[in-house]
Amino acid sequence: MNFEGIDTAELKDFINRALKEDVGDGDHTSLACIDEEARGTAKLLVKDAGILAGVDLAQAILAEVAPELSIEVYLQDGAKVEVGDIAFELSGPSQSILKVERLILNCMQRMSGIASLTARYVQEVAGLKVQLLDTRKTTPTLRFLEKWAVRIGGGNNYRTGLYDRIMIKDNHIDFCGDVQTAIQQVLFYLVAENKDLAITVEVRDMEELAAVLEMGQVDRIMLDNFSPEEIKLALAKINGEFEVEASGGITLENLRAYAETGVDFISVGALTHSFQSLDLSLKKS
Repeated sequence: MNFEGIDTAELKDFINRALKEDVGDGDHTSLACIDEEARGTAKLLVKDAGILAGVDLAQAILAEVAPELSIEVYLQDGAKVEVGDIAFELSGPSQSILKVERLILNCMQRMSGIASLTARYVQEVAGLKVQLLDTRKTTPTLRFLEKWAVRIGGGNNYRTGLYDRIMIKDNHIDFCGDVQTAIQQVLFYLVAENKDLAITVEVRDMEELAAVLEMGQVDRIMLDNFSPEEIKLALAKINGEFEVEASGGITLENLRAYAETGVDFISVGALTHSFQSLDLSLKKS
């Protein structure tokens, strides 16, 4: 199992909260109609083409709440799957299989949908230097799972939360008055709080870009809702002095055009808010 980048304490907490939400004081249907001594097997069946994600999570769920079940894994996270593939097979007490069924499916369907969409975006920019980034547009409390799925699909994570990078966006600028004031306030704050955080600043037009270039002292400039043609003009003005990110209005259809401008990064909120879950089911073998 690969849990790189995962806080195992957070993972265990999530599993136990999710199980409590679903099982409560017992799976009364299974307790009523399945003999406690009954044993069985069930296969994780793939019903859509895409990228599989959540196999390692499924094993973590089993280890935490149903160690009496054994698992035989046939396909790993990141595998390209087709309809009819079998990802793994569970064996053990039938009541335990039914208890973990929905938690495993809910997580894997969601994660596989995100990984599949991410892989499509990554493939679209194949051969170019650009890095594809996710955003904070995630489901509350499920961010670590959704960003895990982005990595499985070949994308890159960008900010875990508000605390691990400075990102000066339009609202910050508007509340401060202008972009240079916002940057200056950030610089004062970082010194006062003895914090070392990278700084990204969003610009909405060439005027704001000029103000940022005059001010400097940032790490990355994010060009928000610029067209590919406008990005090329902006890149000429930036002249390699800062990292450059494109964001806003970027879809699979226009992604390649944005990537070909030469930007370093493209951030896409759709990876975690506009995916379609992959159809999976757990069926008795």
